[in-house]
Amino acid sequence: MNIQLMTDGGADIPKRLDEALDIIVVPLYLHFKDEQYKTGVTIDLETFNKKMRESEELPRSSAPSPNDFYEAYKQVDPNTPIIMLSLTKGLSVTYENAVLAKTMLLEEEPDRKIEVINTKTASCGIALLLHEAKVKLEENYSYDQLVNHLNGLIDDTTTLFVLKTLENLVRGGRLDKVKGTIAKTLNIKLLMKASEDEGNIEVTEKVRGDKKSIRRFIEQIGEYTKDFEDKVISMTHCNAEERANKVLAEIRQKYPFKDAYLTEMGPLISTYAGDGGLVISFFKDNQ
Repeated sequence: MNIQLMTDGGADIPKRLDEALDIIVVPLYLHFKDEQYKTGVTIDLETFNKKMRESEELPRSSAPSPNDFYEAYKQVDPNTPIIMLSLTKGLSVTYENAVLAKTMLLEEEPDRKIEVINTKTASCGIALLLHEAKVKLEENYSYDQLVNHLNGLIDDTTTLFVLKTLENLVRGGRLDKVKGTIAKTLNIKLLMKASEDEGNIEVTEKVRGDKKSIRRFIEQIGEYTKDFEDKVISMTHCNAEERANKVLAEIRQKYPFKDAYLTEMGPLISTYAGDGGLVISFFKDNQ
């Protein structure tokens, strides 16, 4: 059965996965002062990174409108069911807008099949769920089976962050300047995660020094899962490919994941993570 997978600009999709799946991505909007861009459409990562270096203020992001989603759904053959994997509701109104667009389209075409899933994650977390969809499509899962399977995995998806710099959090008003200056002086690094209830990003630990923070980042994986052989890990980095490759190699040496994806972070998460920021996603063990 042909199923159309969709997501939004909050997802960071590795090239290998993008080439294997015909994914429709509904872009987010980025605002640098008076200039508006569509992620991945009117601004690429290279231009985004250049503008980030030149701009004193961080860009603002905004969700695709209900009409953006409506137009994207309309592109799909009415006989092809859609599964839309949305950026966490905890960070954006993207999910609500995707649901609103579904309602609009079903009023006109009630026979359409559209499932909108609040992934409670972002970046490589959504990529991990898309990978899982790919695996199950290859196993000839039906639409209903795939919807149930993906919905069942949302609470098992673990997404962890480590920040090398707090500069963007200070610039974006997420951390006041005094705290930011103290943290910088003390060489404090933040470990963060997507919360299990709402998918908000929360600080889990504050660690002194880059090496220690990376060590804890890697150690944490073993606190969520002991079973790696059948699992995939997905990682994104902010402008730090060499660092990411090194950390991913250390992870795979310690934990024998079956496969790994690595790609660069898109503008949404990069805006807060800052240069050197890393994100990983994997499925935790069922309790």
